[in-house]
Amino acid sequence: MTAVTRSQTTSIKRPPAPAADEGRSRLGDFTRPIPVEKRISRRPKVALFAGLFVLAVFAVLGAAIFVLPIQTWRDQGDDLTQREAQLDQLEKVNVELAAEVDRLQTEDGIKEAAREEIGYVEAGEERTSILPLPPLPTDLPDGWPYSVVTSIIEARRAGPAPAAAD
Repeated sequence: MTAVTRSQTTSIKRPPAPAADEGRSRLGDFTRPIPVEKRISRRPKVALFAGLFVLAVFAVLGAAIFVLPIQTWRDQGDDLTQREAQLDQLEKVNVELAAEVDRLQTEDGIKEAAREEIGYVEAGEERTSILPLPPLPTDLPDGWPYSVVTSIIEARRAGPAPAAAD
């Protein structure tokens, strides 16, 4: 079976395609200069600034649509890592508190809590309160034996001496 072309399906003769289209670019309509009366702006500087403005607007929109969400996504990853660390710490504290609650629900735990909180004393026990020692005076007079005591106090405040390098 032979292929039938379009020109063979009708008896009307068609004129051949004009020769002017041969070798013409398909982008000819876009690359052809625009007549001055059909231009948006007749002054080239205004057209340049308008083009730069439109380009800047597209750049800002592109940044807002593509760049900023990526930065926010990365920040969310950092926040998520930080929140997971906080969650781990809170879960650890919750486990400790649950153990403390379990201990306080026993009879010995109740007695211990009552002793610490309200000073509970069982029959036959005696309660004694021991106050902490007052701070020692550090403004001692000059001269022997006080100079030795003053140097000892200063050495204790300074802490251990740095290790000597060999």
